[in-house]
Amino acid sequence: MFEVWAPEAERVEVESGGARRDMRAGAGGWWHAAGAEHGADYAFHVDGEGPFPDPRTRRQPYGVEGPSRVYDHDRFTWGDQEWRGRDLRGSVIYELHVGTFTPEGTFAAAAERLRHLVDLGADFVELMPVAPVPGRRNWGYDGVDLYAVNEEYGGPDGLKDFVDACHRAGIGVILDVVYNHLGPSGNYLAKFGPYLHGFKGSYWGDAINLDGPGSDEVRRYFIGNALQWLRDYHIDGLRLDAVHALHDRRAVHFLEELSGEVEALSTNLGRPLTLIAESDLNDPRMVTSREAGGLGMHAAWNDDVHHAIHSAVTGERHAYYADFAPLSALAKVLTSGYFHDGSYSSFRGRSHGRPANGVPGYRFVCCVQNHDQIGNRPLGDRMEPEQLWIAAGLLLTSPFTPMLFMGEEWGAGTPFYFFTDHYDPVLAGGEAERRRREFEGFGYDWKAPDPQEESTFLRSKLDWSEIFDDGSMSLLGWYRDLIALRKTHPDLADPRLDRVRVRFDEQRHYLVMERGSLRVVANFGAFPIPVRLSPGAKRVLLASDEAVRAMDGDLYLPAQSLAIAQV
Repeated sequence: MFEVWAPEAERVEVESGGARRDMRAGAGGWWHAAGAEHGADYAFHVDGEGPFPDPRTRRQPYGVEGPSRVYDHDRFTWGDQEWRGRDLRGSVIYELHVGTFTPEGTFAAAAERLRHLVDLGADFVELMPVAPVPGRRNWGYDGVDLYAVNEEYGGPDGLKDFVDACHRAGIGVILDVVYNHLGPSGNYLAKFGPYLHGFKGSYWGDAINLDGPGSDEVRRYFIGNALQWLRDYHIDGLRLDAVHALHDRRAVHFLEELSGEVEALSTNLGRPLTLIAESDLNDPRMVTSREAGGLGMHAAWNDDVHHAIHSAVTGERHAYYADFAPLSALAKVLTSGYFHDGSYSSFRGRSHGRPANGVPGYRFVCCVQNHDQIGNRPLGDRMEPEQLWIAAGLLLTSPFTPMLFMGEEWGAGTPFYFFTDHYDPVLAGGEAERRRREFEGFGYDWKAPDPQEESTFLRSKLDWSEIFDDGSMSLLGWYRDLIALRKTHPDLADPRLDRVRVRFDEQRHYLVMERGSLRVVANFGAFPIPVRLSPGAKRVLLASDEAVRAMDGDLYLPAQSLAIAQV
């Protein structure tokens, strides 16, 4: 059956099989008509306007402006019957963009690289958004037709094949979804009902109507979308983009309602389902249970950890890195989670955040690189490989849930630019300037390649031949060893922040993190130094430089190196 919510319409028609016919008005603003079989194309007309894609279209074979296609989830045959899910606790996440992870840029090609991720020790793959977007290339945050899957990547069956392959390889899948705004092209939701508030909710577009008239059905649209991924695509978790841009003043916040629905589905399916919020609010209530008055997210991205590690390793001090320049900032995030926990933020010009007392470290998803922290730099440049030895050492021995960005593990030399393929001439011609304006005040000399140029996209694709270089293979071995140590040593699996001890020396520029019987020692300086640990025998478990030595209670570290010792 065809059905669509259009509460303010006087007439709704469905066009399919060369015929256009009226739909019947039903309760609650829903319209109905006899349906068509799997594979049939269709579109809706609202009060004479159209044709428009179905707001809940499961497939968009002709792009965001074309008709929808009937898609029956039950026709797919799954092979992951033995999969019982994966818990976030103790896990390592690997973020990737399907279009640039491989030369082919498809789900099928990505699945062929799963052996690499298994050998690395990754527990979850996190896919950047896969909803249809304008054009053939995009990060995914300009998505519309949110129930469908980008045909360039392989469409709905392609995503299911990928998830199935991941599960059979022992890897869970997290999907990045965007509920705070919709893309600028192909967005016809407002033609059907009050999906948008009508005011600019963020830099990226109009606010979603989560609390105004008609918002009950709007909330069901987005909650239904989340449940579809988890139920029909066997996805194991969702990363919710920029939840601080959700405008919701209702007593029960959208995230709290979503959390309850996902918990019920998890119980029904008999496997864990994870919700991870991207939030810059530094508010621990985000990851506090609903029963305790929180929003019930299982984890949240923590940018403060990234900023502190990045600043210590690279020496960058511009924009939001300014507050993270001293090693005391790194010491604070390693033991408290947030640096800005009510403290003054010079970048924001105000105090920010609140303490995360009692929050276990695994509820913070942390990284030294991700799509934003690379792609929002004008040149899309990554950390230098020599910097990653220390950065990865700190991240993968921290009490947090670590997340890696594709190619990081071998020090990929390819950039990750921001890229688009807008067909609207106004959007296409103004995208480069819009990006420049978005990052005014960030301290960059904004000389970025044109996002619309195909070469910008092609240059962002990983070069897998790099992995065979001696330096890349050594760094990859370092990542593998760190992850293996993290998974085999109980002290590194302990998420209790109050068990982490850190001491540092700003003058000599070193830091020691104590994780039970382990000592993680990082020398950020330009000169070799001895670092006093404690009396007694010591054993160096891992070191980024073969010149590291333990002797008589001291650990001797070359310049810009890291070691993990047992005392």
